[in-house]
Amino acid sequence: MNGVGIIMSIILGGLAGWIAEKIMGANIGLLTNILLGIVGAVFLNFLLSLMGFYTADTYLVQLIVAIVGACLLIFLWRAIKGRA
Repeated sequence: MNGVGIIMSIILGGLAGWIAEKIMGANIGLLTNILLGIVGAVFLNFLLSLMGFYTADTYLVQLIVAIVGACLLIFLWRAIKGRA
C-alpha cells in the first residue's frame, strides 16, 4: 500500500466512524468514533483477508467494510461498558 492508500484508508476510517455513530446512535465522542472507524476498518479487512476475501478493489468497498467494522466495534464498546 502506498502513501496515498494509507492516507485514504485513514480518511475512510474516520468517515466510517462518523457514519457508524449515526447508524448506531452512539454518542461517545467524535475522536472515539473516528478511532473506532479506523480500527474497525483495519480489523475487518484483516479478518476478511484471513477468510480469503480481497476488499481493496475500490474506495466504496473499503468504506462499506470500514462502516461495518466500526459498527461492530461500537457494539463491542457498548457491551464492555454495559450499555448494550
